[in-house]
Amino acid sequence: MLTIYGVTRSRASRIIWLCHELGLPFRQVPVIQAYRLSDPDAADAPQNTRSESFLKLSPAGAIPVIRDGDLVLSESLACTLHLARKHGQPFGPANETEDALMLQWSFYAAASVEQDALTILFLHRPGQAQSGADQASVANAAERLIRPLAVLEDHLSRNGYLVAGRFTVADINVAEILRYAQSHHELLDRFPAVTAWLKDCQSRPAFMQMWRERLAEPE
Repeated sequence: MLTIYGVTRSRASRIIWLCHELGLPFRQVPVIQAYRLSDPDAADAPQNTRSESFLKLSPAGAIPVIRDGDLVLSESLACTLHLARKHGQPFGPANETEDALMLQWSFYAAASVEQDALTILFLHRPGQAQSGADQASVANAAERLIRPLAVLEDHLSRNGYLVAGRFTVADINVAEILRYAQSHHELLDRFPAVTAWLKDCQSRPAFMQMWRERLAEPE
């Protein structure tokens, strides 16, 4: 059975969402990020990204990691793309062209969207008092996101989904990255096709199952 190391409140959410789409059973080992613990090295600390047992799997000390048979794999996008390719359509590629496009969109979001989207996730507090520095960081991040979101808007307005006109692992990967910026309504409202696509992705039963599991975990 597939094993996923990492709490759902992490990039493991991408893998878990895909597993629910696939109906793929898995065992989850809830390794938590060390920075979330007051003393991750304490004898009674839960298994975390600085635990010796986990570092044997991930020398980088980062979640998620999967064990799929003899394969131990880190990097969440590598994990989702591997599982989608292994289990095939409809979520994985039907041919080399689809495979290449799924790689393209996943890496595009990671390279062009994720960093600024994370800035919005961590610093954007609608309706709350914010420092001038935080407001400036959010404004700059939103400005930088206009270009990649315009690319997604054009593609999604013409195609509905990212690859082959159907929901695939590429949509999971990109939607989970874009989710970080979702609280910035002023930004997302400029891109109606992106907004509709994201709503469609997040209305899927597999996403909602993952999200319930995520919310059930301690913050």
